[in-house]
Formats: sequence, C-alpha cells, structure tokens
Amino acid sequence: MIIKKLRFENFRNLSTDEIIPCEKVNVIYGDNAQGKTNLLEAIWLFCGGHSFRGAKENELINFNDNFFKLTMDFYSQDREQNAEISFSQNKKKIKLNGVEKSSSSYLTEVFSCVVFSPENMTLVKRGPSLRRKFLDGAICQQRIRYAAALAKYNQIINQRNALLKDIYKHKELKETLPIWDDSLAVTGAIILRERLDYIKNLKVYAQKFHDDISCSKEVLNIEYVSNCDVNEDDSIEIITEKLREAYKNSRHDDYHTGYTNIGPHRDDMEIKINDISAKTFGSQGQQRSAVLSLKLAQAQMLFEKNLEKPVILLDDVLSELDSKRQDFLLNKVEGYQVFVTCCEESNKEQLKNGKIFYINSGEVK
Repeated sequence: MIIKKLRFENFRNLSTDEIIPCEKVNVIYGDNAQGKTNLLEAIWLFCGGHSFRGAKENELINFNDNFFKLTMDFYSQDREQNAEISFSQNKKKIKLNGVEKSSSSYLTEVFSCVVFSPENMTLVKRGPSLRRKFLDGAICQQRIRYAAALAKYNQIINQRNALLKDIYKHKELKETLPIWDDSLAVTGAIILRERLDYIKNLKVYAQKFHDDISCSKEVLNIEYVSNCDVNEDDSIEIITEKLREAYKNSRHDDYHTGYTNIGPHRDDMEIKINDISAKTFGSQGQQRSAVLSLKLAQAQMLFEKNLEKPVILLDDVLSELDSKRQDFLLNKVEGYQVFVTCCEESNKEQLKNGKIFYINSGEVK
C-alpha cells in the first residue's frame, strides 16, 4: 500500500497543509519539537487505532482550535482509496471512500502500518510485560480470533484473582478454583499456540533483517519463554493439559499471594545477540537494531497475511546507529513505503533515492 497524499488541519502543531510523498523513502528532517513525530502520528491514526504515543483524541487538536481533520489518499487492494478522520466536541468521525463508518476498525481492513518510536526501546530494556504487549499487538493485527481469546483470558484472570483474595476470608471458596482453572487452561492454550506460531515465523524474518542491518556481523535470536514447560511442538491439546496441571500445582502459592502466579500472562520473549542477552549486555545501537529487526519482521508478516506491504514509520531511528546501519534503513529496505524522521543534516544527505521534507514550527516544506 502507498500513501499518495496526506492533508492535515488543526492537528497538533502542524500548520494546515498537505504532503505528497514518494513511493520509497521519505525523510522528514528538522530540529526537535518542530512536528516531525506529529506527522507520523497522523499517518498511524489511519490504522484504526489510537495514537502510538498514548494521547487521547482531544489532545491531538491544535491549542488554538476545537477540532482536527485528517484526509489521506492511498493505494490499497488494487485501487485508489480515500479516508478521513475528524474529531470535534468529543466525537470522532470516520469516512472511507466518502461513506461514513461507525468504527475506526473499518480502516484496519484497508490500511496498515508498522511504527518504530524511541519508546519501543523499552521492548529490550524493560520487563516481560512490554514484550508480551508487542507480541499480542502484532498477532491481533493479523487474527481477530486471538484478540477475542486474549480479552477472555484477561477477564478470567481478573475474576480468579478476585476469588483468590476472597479465599483468605472464605476458605470454602477453594472448591470453585478448578472451574476457573479449566477455563484458563482452554483459553490460555489458544494464546500460547498463537504466540509460539507467530514467534517461529517472526524469528526467521528478524534474523534476516538483523543480518542485513549489522552487515552479517551479528546474529539475532528470539525465543518464547514459558513458565509452564510448554514447547514449540506441543499441540493445543497438550498445552491445555500442561496449563491445567500448572494451575493446579500453583494453587498453594496463589492462595498466599492473592493472584495467579503462572500462565501466559507471566511469560516472556528472550532477545539475544550472538547468544548474549541484548537486555543485559547489548549496546544502545545493538538494542535499537534488534527492535528494528523485530519491527521490520512484523511488517513482512503483515505482507504475507494481507498480500500488501504495510507502510513503515521510523521515528528518530537513526540516532545511535553507525553509518552502515543508517544506510541500510535509508536505501536498502526494498518494496516498502517508508517515512523516517531525523535531526542530523548528515542523515538526510545519505538518502540516495527518495524525498526529503523539512519541517519547522509545524510548517512542512
């Protein structure tokens, strides 16, 4: 898919204007706090989700106005299409090809992006919850069934945890735990099987991208870490039984802590470079390269699913990368439309075949 034109009105600090990007790499250049990330954020909203920075819709309106409006012309599903997002008086409106839609979810059927932002560095640096969030979000982009199973699992976990807290005062409630455990095992097995399948494919593409980014100097490896002794080759039936047994064996600890100590909600994804933990021993550049490889692999898997390559948004990605890694991102990511922000003038000068936009105080030139 290709963005042909993007128009923005009263969005963040951006002056009302439009851009016509090229089909390859588009570099958005300028000093900090001038609106570079705002431009990527505007594009991301057409994926049907919320701001990748966690902002609410009313926070996206320019300080001097009471509404914002975004319009995008793009090529997708073998035809020219148009989408519009507007927000005013706490109400969001979505139009697709001139027809008003009831939900942003309609946009996800025709347009997709993969975004890298500095916040994504926490994927390597911090705890397991962020790596689970990455996995779950990536799989949800591809499979509605997974999103439903994940919501159901989280609901059951919350109910089981509430029960565990009540058991402290009402011992007779212990007898009801097996019912919750069975529901958790069935739903948890769906989640685990999907995660294992996704990582199996993600690993192949991530290793390839990382090999290219590092000029074959490093080997990236990712593995799913289950706390219930679940293996990649286990069938969903075997996983269900393993979870049932694990929840049963963990009940004593759960009584004392008041929450469910094991299960998919406590699993992790281990990221290694040259068989060494990227979290503990990786440099800033290596960690950034690892996350980039995961994001590019995610884009490749979306392409396999939808048979269209998503737009790639790279926010402040070039800092802390050496010149060879920068060159790969600017000139060797084949077949994708890419938008990349940068501050250093030397970065934009590396671009061999693309388009450069300069942004200053919200004005794009």
